[in-house]
Amino acid sequence: MKGTFRTLLLIVVLAVVVGLGFTYMNDLDQPEPRRRESMEERSEPLERLRLSRGSSRGSERELSDATIQVVKAVGPAVVKITTREEQLIDDFLLGRFVQETEGIGSGVIFHESGLLLTNSHVVTNAKEIRVWLPGRPDPYVGRLVGDDPYTDLAVVKIEGKDLPTAPLGDSDKLQVGQTVIAIGNPYGFENSVTRGLVSALGRGLMIEPRSNLQLEGVIQTDASINPGNSGGPLLNLQGEVIGINTAIISEAQGIGFAIPINLAKAVAADLIEHGQVVRLGVLGGTITPAFAVAYRQQTGDDLPVDRGVFVTEIIPDSPAERIQLQPGDIITEISGKKVEDISALAQRIREAGFGARIQITVYRSGSRTPSRIQVTLR
Repeated sequence: MKGTFRTLLLIVVLAVVVGLGFTYMNDLDQPEPRRRESMEERSEPLERLRLSRGSSRGSERELSDATIQVVKAVGPAVVKITTREEQLIDDFLLGRFVQETEGIGSGVIFHESGLLLTNSHVVTNAKEIRVWLPGRPDPYVGRLVGDDPYTDLAVVKIEGKDLPTAPLGDSDKLQVGQTVIAIGNPYGFENSVTRGLVSALGRGLMIEPRSNLQLEGVIQTDASINPGNSGGPLLNLQGEVIGINTAIISEAQGIGFAIPINLAKAVAADLIEHGQVVRLGVLGGTITPAFAVAYRQQTGDDLPVDRGVFVTEIIPDSPAERIQLQPGDIITEISGKKVEDISALAQRIREAGFGARIQITVYRSGSRTPSRIQVTLR
Protein backbone atom coordinates (compact mmCIF):
# COMPACT_ATOMS: atom_id res chain seq x y z
CA MET A 1 0.00 0.00 0.00
CA LYS A 2 3.00 2.27 0.18
CA GLY A 3 2.75 5.27 -2.10
CA THR A 4 -0.92 4.74 -2.86
CA PHE A 5 -2.45 7.15 -0.34
CA ARG A 6 -3.30 9.70 -3.05
CA THR A 7 -5.03 7.03 -5.12
CA LEU A 8 -6.94 5.80 -2.10
CA LEU A 9 -8.00 9.34 -1.24
CA LEU A 10 -9.18 9.86 -4.82
CA ILE A 11 -11.28 6.72 -4.63
CA VAL A 12 -12.78 7.93 -1.33
CA VAL A 13 -13.85 11.15 -3.03
CA LEU A 14 -15.19 9.30 -6.04
CA ALA A 15 -17.05 6.90 -3.78
CA VAL A 16 -18.68 9.81 -2.00
CA VAL A 17 -19.60 11.56 -5.26
CA VAL A 18 -20.66 8.57 -7.28
CA GLY A 19 -21.99 6.46 -4.41
CA LEU A 20 -20.30 3.16 -5.07
CA GLY A 21 -22.27 0.13 -3.99
CA PHE A 22 -24.04 -2.98 -5.13
CA THR A 23 -27.73 -3.86 -5.06
CA TYR A 24 -28.53 -7.51 -4.90
CA MET A 25 -31.92 -8.29 -6.42
CA ASN A 26 -33.60 -11.63 -6.04
CA ASP A 27 -36.19 -13.41 -8.13
CA LEU A 28 -36.08 -10.87 -10.96
CA ASP A 29 -36.00 -13.58 -13.60
CA GLN A 30 -38.90 -15.58 -12.20
CA PRO A 31 -41.96 -15.05 -14.43
CA GLU A 32 -45.26 -14.11 -12.77
CA PRO A 33 -48.04 -16.63 -13.33
CA ARG A 34 -50.49 -15.39 -15.93
CA ARG A 35 -54.13 -15.19 -15.01
CA ARG A 36 -57.34 -14.13 -16.69
CA GLU A 37 -59.12 -11.10 -15.36
CA SER A 38 -62.88 -10.81 -15.45
CA MET A 39 -64.71 -7.52 -15.97
CA GLU A 40 -65.61 -7.59 -12.29
CA GLU A 41 -61.94 -7.89 -11.29
CA ARG A 42 -61.01 -5.02 -13.58
CA SER A 43 -63.71 -2.79 -12.12
CA GLU A 44 -62.51 -3.24 -8.52
CA PRO A 45 -59.60 -0.77 -8.83
CA LEU A 46 -62.01 1.83 -10.31
CA GLU A 47 -64.32 1.48 -7.33
CA ARG A 48 -61.38 1.74 -4.94
CA LEU A 49 -60.26 4.85 -6.82
CA ARG A 50 -63.68 6.48 -6.39
CA LEU A 51 -63.59 5.71 -2.68
CA SER A 52 -60.00 6.88 -2.30
CA ARG A 53 -60.82 10.20 -3.98
CA GLY A 54 -63.52 10.83 -1.41
CA SER A 55 -61.35 9.70 1.47
CA SER A 56 -58.36 11.70 0.19
CA ARG A 57 -60.30 14.92 0.69
CA GLY A 58 -60.95 13.87 4.26
CA SER A 59 -57.32 12.88 4.70
CA GLU A 60 -56.20 16.26 3.36
CA ARG A 61 -58.43 18.01 5.89
CA GLU A 62 -57.05 15.83 8.65
CA LEU A 63 -53.48 16.56 7.54
CA SER A 64 -54.23 20.28 7.40
CA ASP A 65 -55.79 20.21 10.88
CA ALA A 66 -52.83 18.26 12.27
CA THR A 67 -50.40 20.77 10.77
CA ILE A 68 -52.32 23.68 12.30
CA GLN A 69 -52.27 22.02 15.73
CA VAL A 70 -48.52 21.37 15.50
CA VAL A 71 -47.82 24.98 14.53
CA LYS A 72 -49.98 26.29 17.38
CA ALA A 73 -48.27 24.02 19.89
CA VAL A 74 -44.63 24.38 18.79
CA GLY A 75 -44.57 27.72 16.98
CA PRO A 76 -44.13 29.80 20.17
CA ALA A 77 -40.85 27.93 20.91
CA VAL A 78 -39.35 28.66 17.47
CA VAL A 79 -37.18 31.77 17.69
CA LYS A 80 -35.49 34.19 15.35
CA ILE A 81 -31.78 34.70 16.00
CA THR A 82 -29.95 37.83 14.89
CA THR A 83 -26.20 38.19 15.24
CA ARG A 84 -23.58 40.89 14.91
CA GLU A 85 -20.05 40.00 13.94
CA GLU A 86 -16.89 42.00 13.40
CA GLN A 87 -14.76 41.02 10.41
CA LEU A 88 -11.26 42.24 9.65
CA ILE A 89 -11.18 43.43 6.03
CA ASP A 90 -7.89 43.76 4.16
CA ASP A 91 -8.53 46.11 1.24
CA PHE A 92 -5.88 47.05 -1.32
CA LEU A 93 -6.98 50.71 -1.43
CA LEU A 94 -8.41 51.27 2.05
CA GLY A 95 -6.03 49.06 3.97
CA ARG A 96 -7.17 47.05 6.98
CA PHE A 97 -10.38 47.96 8.75
CA VAL A 98 -13.08 46.32 10.88
CA GLN A 99 -16.48 45.83 9.30
CA GLU A 100 -19.63 44.82 11.17
CA THR A 101 -21.87 42.24 9.57
CA GLU A 102 -25.30 41.01 10.60
CA GLY A 103 -26.72 37.53 10.32
CA ILE A 104 -30.07 35.87 10.80
CA GLY A 105 -31.21 32.35 11.55
CA SER A 106 -33.64 30.28 13.55
CA GLY A 107 -33.60 28.18 16.69
CA VAL A 108 -35.87 26.16 18.93
CA ILE A 109 -36.15 26.29 22.74
CA PHE A 110 -36.00 22.76 24.14
CA HIS A 111 -35.67 23.41 27.89
CA GLU A 112 -37.59 25.71 30.21
CA SER A 113 -34.31 27.11 31.54
CA GLY A 114 -33.88 28.90 28.21
CA LEU A 115 -31.63 26.46 26.36
CA LEU A 116 -32.13 26.40 22.62
CA LEU A 117 -30.68 24.54 19.66
CA THR A 118 -29.51 26.19 16.46
CA ASN A 119 -26.82 25.80 13.80
CA SER A 120 -23.18 26.47 14.53
CA HIS A 121 -22.84 28.56 11.37
CA VAL A 122 -25.63 30.86 12.62
CA VAL A 123 -23.84 31.93 15.83
CA THR A 124 -20.15 31.07 15.47
CA ASN A 125 -17.85 34.10 15.86
CA ALA A 126 -20.83 36.30 16.76
CA LYS A 127 -19.99 39.27 18.96
CA GLU A 128 -23.63 39.72 19.85
CA ILE A 129 -26.57 37.29 19.81
CA ARG A 130 -30.19 38.42 20.06
CA VAL A 131 -33.08 35.98 20.37
CA TRP A 132 -36.58 37.04 19.35
CA LEU A 133 -39.64 35.09 20.55
CA PRO A 134 -42.91 35.26 18.59
CA GLY A 135 -45.26 37.91 19.94
CA ARG A 136 -42.70 39.48 22.25
CA PRO A 137 -41.50 42.94 21.22
CA ASP A 138 -38.08 42.93 22.85
CA PRO A 139 -35.24 40.48 22.15
CA TYR A 140 -33.43 38.36 24.72
CA VAL A 141 -29.67 38.44 25.03
CA GLY A 142 -28.27 35.09 23.93
CA ARG A 143 -25.20 33.46 25.46
CA LEU A 144 -23.33 30.85 23.46
CA VAL A 145 -23.03 27.71 25.61
CA GLY A 146 -21.02 25.88 22.97
CA ASP A 147 -20.91 25.08 19.28
CA ASP A 148 -19.65 22.21 17.18
CA PRO A 149 -18.80 23.02 13.55
CA TYR A 150 -18.34 19.33 12.72
CA THR A 151 -22.07 18.70 13.21
CA ASP A 152 -23.15 22.32 12.55
CA LEU A 153 -24.91 22.44 15.93
CA ALA A 154 -24.84 24.98 18.74
CA VAL A 155 -26.54 25.57 22.09
CA VAL A 156 -27.53 29.11 23.11
CA LYS A 157 -29.06 30.18 26.44
CA ILE A 158 -31.43 33.02 27.24
CA GLU A 159 -32.70 34.18 30.63
CA GLY A 160 -36.44 34.54 31.03
CA LYS A 161 -39.61 33.31 32.68
CA ASP A 162 -42.46 31.26 31.28
CA LEU A 163 -40.49 30.33 28.20
CA PRO A 164 -42.24 28.02 25.71
CA THR A 165 -40.51 24.76 24.84
CA ALA A 166 -40.74 22.17 22.07
CA PRO A 167 -40.62 18.43 22.83
CA LEU A 168 -37.75 16.46 21.29
CA GLY A 169 -38.70 13.27 19.48
CA ASP A 170 -36.87 10.15 18.30
CA SER A 171 -35.34 10.48 14.83
CA ASP A 172 -34.59 6.74 14.73
CA LYS A 173 -38.32 6.18 14.21
CA LEU A 174 -38.46 8.29 11.05
CA GLN A 175 -39.56 6.64 7.81
CA VAL A 176 -39.13 7.73 4.21
CA GLY A 177 -42.41 9.21 2.98
CA GLN A 178 -43.40 10.49 6.42
CA THR A 179 -44.95 13.97 6.57
CA VAL A 180 -42.79 16.62 8.24
CA ILE A 181 -43.18 20.33 9.01
CA ALA A 182 -40.47 22.98 8.95
CA ILE A 183 -40.81 26.22 10.91
CA GLY A 184 -38.31 29.05 10.71
CA ASN A 185 -37.57 32.59 9.67
CA PRO A 186 -36.63 32.53 5.98
CA TYR A 187 -35.40 35.93 4.85
CA GLY A 188 -36.50 37.31 8.23
CA PHE A 189 -40.18 36.38 7.84
CA GLU A 190 -41.01 35.14 11.33
CA ASN A 191 -42.46 31.68 11.92
CA SER A 192 -42.97 30.70 8.31
CA VAL A 193 -44.34 27.17 7.94
CA THR A 194 -43.74 24.65 5.17
CA ARG A 195 -44.75 21.02 4.90
CA GLY A 196 -43.26 18.13 2.99
CA LEU A 197 -42.04 14.57 3.17
CA VAL A 198 -38.97 12.77 4.39
CA SER A 199 -37.31 12.18 1.02
CA ALA A 200 -34.41 10.04 2.29
CA LEU A 201 -32.56 9.09 5.45
CA GLY A 202 -28.88 8.64 6.18
CA ARG A 203 -27.63 11.10 3.59
CA GLY A 204 -24.08 12.43 3.55
CA LEU A 205 -23.78 16.20 3.14
CA MET A 206 -20.43 17.78 2.26
CA ILE A 207 -20.16 21.10 4.13
CA GLU A 208 -16.43 21.76 3.75
CA PRO A 209 -14.94 20.15 0.62
CA ARG A 210 -11.41 21.41 1.27
CA SER A 211 -11.13 19.37 4.46
CA ASN A 212 -13.53 16.58 3.40
CA LEU A 213 -15.84 17.64 6.27
CA GLN A 214 -19.11 15.85 5.76
CA LEU A 215 -22.26 15.57 7.86
CA GLU A 216 -23.32 11.93 8.02
CA GLY A 217 -26.77 10.47 8.51
CA VAL A 218 -28.73 13.64 7.73
CA ILE A 219 -32.42 13.77 6.85
CA GLN A 220 -33.35 14.85 3.33
CA THR A 221 -36.71 16.56 2.94
CA ASP A 222 -38.66 18.41 0.26
CA ALA A 223 -40.16 20.79 2.82
CA SER A 224 -38.95 24.23 1.72
CA ILE A 225 -35.89 25.32 3.71
CA ASN A 226 -34.66 28.78 2.75
CA PRO A 227 -31.93 31.10 4.09
CA GLY A 228 -32.99 32.05 7.61
CA ASN A 229 -34.52 28.61 8.26
CA SER A 230 -31.12 27.37 9.43
CA GLY A 231 -31.35 26.17 13.03
CA GLY A 232 -35.13 25.85 13.04
CA PRO A 233 -36.97 22.61 13.83
CA LEU A 234 -38.17 19.87 11.52
CA LEU A 235 -41.27 18.38 13.17
CA ASN A 236 -43.42 15.28 12.90
CA LEU A 237 -47.22 15.39 13.05
CA GLN A 238 -47.09 14.69 16.78
CA GLY A 239 -45.44 18.06 17.29
CA GLU A 240 -42.04 16.61 18.18
CA VAL A 241 -38.73 17.99 16.94
CA ILE A 242 -37.11 15.25 14.85
CA GLY A 243 -34.44 17.35 13.15
CA ILE A 244 -32.63 20.68 13.08
CA ASN A 245 -32.76 22.27 9.63
CA THR A 246 -29.27 22.95 8.37
CA ALA A 247 -28.87 23.44 4.64
CA ILE A 248 -30.30 23.64 1.17
CA ILE A 249 -28.81 22.94 -2.23
CA SER A 250 -29.16 26.33 -3.89
CA GLU A 251 -29.06 24.90 -7.42
CA ALA A 252 -32.00 22.60 -6.79
CA GLN A 253 -35.58 22.97 -5.60
CA GLY A 254 -37.19 20.69 -3.07
CA ILE A 255 -33.94 19.46 -1.53
CA GLY A 256 -33.30 20.41 2.08
CA PHE A 257 -31.45 18.75 4.93
CA ALA A 258 -31.83 18.43 8.68
CA ILE A 259 -29.62 17.01 11.40
CA PRO A 260 -31.35 14.09 13.19
CA ILE A 261 -32.53 15.15 16.64
CA ASN A 262 -30.96 12.10 18.31
CA LEU A 263 -27.55 13.34 17.19
CA ALA A 264 -28.48 16.89 18.22
CA LYS A 265 -29.45 15.69 21.71
CA ALA A 266 -26.10 13.93 22.17
CA VAL A 267 -24.15 16.96 20.92
CA ALA A 268 -26.18 19.33 23.12
CA ALA A 269 -25.56 17.18 26.20
CA ASP A 270 -21.79 17.30 25.60
CA LEU A 271 -21.81 21.04 24.97
CA ILE A 272 -23.83 21.75 28.11
CA GLU A 273 -21.78 19.47 30.36
CA HIS A 274 -18.28 19.82 28.91
CA GLY A 275 -18.38 22.81 26.57
CA GLN A 276 -17.20 20.59 23.72
CA VAL A 277 -18.22 17.43 21.91
CA VAL A 278 -16.52 14.14 22.62
CA ARG A 279 -14.97 12.78 19.44
CA LEU A 280 -11.88 10.97 18.24
CA GLY A 281 -10.83 13.77 15.90
CA VAL A 282 -10.61 12.22 12.44
CA LEU A 283 -12.14 13.06 9.09
CA GLY A 284 -12.48 10.32 6.53
CA GLY A 285 -14.54 8.12 4.28
CA THR A 286 -16.30 4.79 4.52
CA ILE A 287 -14.70 1.67 3.07
CA THR A 288 -17.24 -0.73 1.55
CA PRO A 289 -16.72 -3.98 -0.39
CA ALA A 290 -17.33 -2.03 -3.62
CA PHE A 291 -14.79 0.58 -2.56
CA ALA A 292 -12.25 -2.17 -1.80
CA VAL A 293 -12.78 -3.71 -5.25
CA ALA A 294 -12.28 -0.32 -6.93
CA TYR A 295 -9.15 0.31 -4.90
CA ARG A 296 -7.60 -3.04 -5.80
CA GLN A 297 -8.40 -2.55 -9.48
CA GLN A 298 -6.93 0.95 -9.50
CA THR A 299 -3.74 0.25 -7.56
CA GLY A 300 -3.05 -3.45 -7.97
CA ASP A 301 -2.48 -3.56 -4.21
CA ASP A 302 -4.42 -5.52 -1.65
CA LEU A 303 -6.56 -3.69 0.88
CA PRO A 304 -6.42 -5.50 4.25
CA VAL A 305 -10.14 -5.04 4.98
CA ASP A 306 -13.43 -4.66 3.12
CA ARG A 307 -15.13 -2.44 5.71
CA GLY A 308 -13.97 0.35 7.97
CA VAL A 309 -13.19 4.07 8.09
CA PHE A 310 -10.36 5.44 5.99
CA VAL A 311 -8.70 8.46 7.68
CA THR A 312 -8.09 11.46 5.42
CA GLU A 313 -7.34 14.16 7.99
CA ILE A 314 -6.54 14.54 11.70
CA ILE A 315 -8.18 17.35 13.67
CA PRO A 316 -5.56 19.36 15.61
CA ASP A 317 -5.41 18.97 19.41
CA SER A 318 -7.62 15.88 19.35
CA PRO A 319 -7.25 12.38 20.84
CA ALA A 320 -6.38 11.13 17.34
CA GLU A 321 -3.49 13.59 17.11
CA ARG A 322 -2.23 12.66 20.57
CA ILE A 323 -1.90 8.99 19.63
CA GLN A 324 -0.44 9.94 16.23
CA LEU A 325 -3.10 8.54 13.95
CA GLN A 326 -2.24 9.36 10.35
CA PRO A 327 -4.00 9.95 7.03
CA GLY A 328 -4.18 6.56 5.34
CA ASP A 329 -4.95 4.65 8.55
CA ILE A 330 -8.01 2.40 8.50
CA ILE A 331 -10.10 2.12 11.69
CA THR A 332 -12.07 -1.11 12.04
CA GLU A 333 -12.97 -1.39 15.75
CA ILE A 334 -13.50 0.70 18.87
CA SER A 335 -13.08 -1.28 22.09
CA GLY A 336 -13.93 -4.54 20.33
CA LYS A 337 -17.03 -3.20 18.55
CA LYS A 338 -16.95 -3.12 14.75
CA VAL A 339 -16.74 0.20 12.92
CA GLU A 340 -18.05 -0.21 9.38
CA ASP A 341 -18.72 3.43 8.46
CA ILE A 342 -18.35 7.02 9.63
CA SER A 343 -21.71 7.01 11.41
CA ALA A 344 -20.78 3.88 13.37
CA LEU A 345 -17.47 5.48 14.40
CA ALA A 346 -19.27 8.55 15.76
CA GLN A 347 -21.79 6.32 17.54
CA ARG A 348 -19.08 4.23 19.23
CA ILE A 349 -17.37 7.40 20.47
CA ARG A 350 -20.65 8.82 21.81
CA GLU A 351 -21.41 5.53 23.55
CA ALA A 352 -18.02 5.60 25.27
CA GLY A 353 -18.54 9.15 26.51
CA PHE A 354 -16.31 12.00 27.62
CA GLY A 355 -13.28 10.87 29.65
CA ALA A 356 -13.58 7.20 28.66
CA ARG A 357 -10.49 5.19 27.79
CA ILE A 358 -10.97 3.25 24.57
CA GLN A 359 -8.98 0.89 22.38
CA ILE A 360 -8.76 1.60 18.64
CA THR A 361 -8.03 -1.14 16.13
CA VAL A 362 -6.26 0.40 13.16
CA TYR A 363 -4.48 -0.84 10.04
CA ARG A 364 -1.47 1.24 9.15
CA SER A 365 -0.48 1.82 5.54
CA GLY A 366 1.54 -1.13 4.26
CA SER A 367 0.58 -3.50 7.06
CA ARG A 368 -1.87 -6.39 7.11
CA THR A 369 -1.54 -6.72 10.89
CA PRO A 370 -3.74 -4.37 12.94
CA SER A 371 -2.42 -2.19 15.74
CA ARG A 372 -4.41 -1.62 18.92
CA ILE A 373 -3.95 1.77 20.54
CA GLN A 374 -5.33 3.08 23.83
CA VAL A 375 -6.58 6.67 24.12
CA THR A 376 -8.64 8.76 26.54
CA LEU A 377 -11.48 10.82 25.08
CA ARG A 378 -11.03 14.33 26.40
